[in-house]
Amino acid sequence: MSEADATLDCRGYRCPVPVLRLEARLRAAGPGVRLLVLADDPIATVDIPHFCRESGLTAERLPDRDGACVFLVTRGDKLPIKS
Repeated sequence: MSEADATLDCRGYRCPVPVLRLEARLRAAGPGVRLLVLADDPIATVDIPHFCRESGLTAERLPDRDGACVFLVTRGDKLPIKS
């Protein structure tokens, strides 16, 4: 597993909040930043990878931890997310 620059803990939040928090965090981050994202909403296992594909981000699914799905999300040089 690659090292994350920061952790975004979205446990306890339901759709669409984990993706909204991820988007906000990435907008504030610089290119190449890697976030470890934890979410316990079952829909997040679909929403986070979908959001990343649509936004040109890389999302690597890691083993679940403490009942939460875990993703390592990497921001590229640009963040082509629609406002």
